[in-house]
Amino acid sequence: MKITVLCIAKTSDSYLLTGMNEFQKRLKHFIKLDWVELPEVKNRKNLQKEQLLKMEEALFLKNIQSTDALFLLDENGKEFTSRKFSEFLDKKMIESTSNLVFLIGGPYGFSQGMYQRAQGKISLSKMTFTHQMIRLLFLEQLYRAFSILRNLPYHHD
Repeated sequence: MKITVLCIAKTSDSYLLTGMNEFQKRLKHFIKLDWVELPEVKNRKNLQKEQLLKMEEALFLKNIQSTDALFLLDENGKEFTSRKFSEFLDKKMIESTSNLVFLIGGPYGFSQGMYQRAQGKISLSKMTFTHQMIRLLFLEQLYRAFSILRNLPYHHD
């Protein structure tokens, strides 16, 4: 199984990049991970929210195959414990999911079309985080999940 994470815009804060690079490096021991930062929509400040979301949808869809298992990182999604998230990933591997894709949207989330295309939504917390910060948090949770599956001493119950 391969995991692809698609997000809008480049990560700009150096402290986030440092952490993200560390967890991407660690994850290489467990899984093939493709991290894709899509370009921001041009003239976004001149667009209505729905127009912007529709343009971001087009960017996402260019990078998603019809066979991909797609999950949105969304504040209204299903919450997992770290152990349950590892079980979710394990189930996807057992199901022979070839490409598990997670989307991190921009500040306004996702278009209705993306919600319809996705197999589900996952929330990392009921709290709101910046779309930049959630990248590091999600990478850490991916690493934690795989360390749980491999019985490594990273996660403590």
